[in-house]
Amino acid sequence: MPDELLQRLRRFHDDYFPGVQDRFQTLVQDGQHPSILFIGCSDSRLVPYLLTGTGPGEVFMVRNVGAFVPPHDGGKPGGQALAGFHGTAAAIEFAVLRLGVDRIIVCGHSHCGGIRALYEEPTPQAINLTAWLELGREAALPVQMTPEALRRTEQRSVVLQLERLMAYPMVRERVEAGRLVLHGWHYVIEDGEVHV
Repeated sequence: MPDELLQRLRRFHDDYFPGVQDRFQTLVQDGQHPSILFIGCSDSRLVPYLLTGTGPGEVFMVRNVGAFVPPHDGGKPGGQALAGFHGTAAAIEFAVLRLGVDRIIVCGHSHCGGIRALYEEPTPQAINLTAWLELGREAALPVQMTPEALRRTEQRSVVLQLERLMAYPMVRERVEAGRLVLHGWHYVIEDGEVHV
């Protein structure tokens, strides 16, 4: 039985890539120069290239559960140090300091499993996930989980992550100088709408 994923790779190489090979050759020779850092949830229903209408080399992407931004100092809210935040923080620093992006988008979405998990009992084996979800805790409402509470929490979380981004010195400096713009998006999957 053929492996479907391997067949897709073969189709990419044989059918799609020849039509864009020149673009990729240019990206290799000239390097990447994206103008956008997109921080989005890892949810498979969120497809940044479709939402932004961009292609290869135009968007620097960071994907994680909940589209969370860790504190600049590597700790969690409340001051305790938590391991595992370095990847997202490093990507933010790389995009701003090395690539010189002029826009950062934080994109949350409807029906987010990470946001839902803020209202549920933690899974004992998921120690990294449990620690990571603390980055969204401030957005949670002191109410029972309802569809309305989840939607509001998803939106509040986007605002929380934008506030956390402003604590990164290089982000704040560029925003205040008018060289960087922050955007908060909430993508409603079932409607195809993005609330900005």
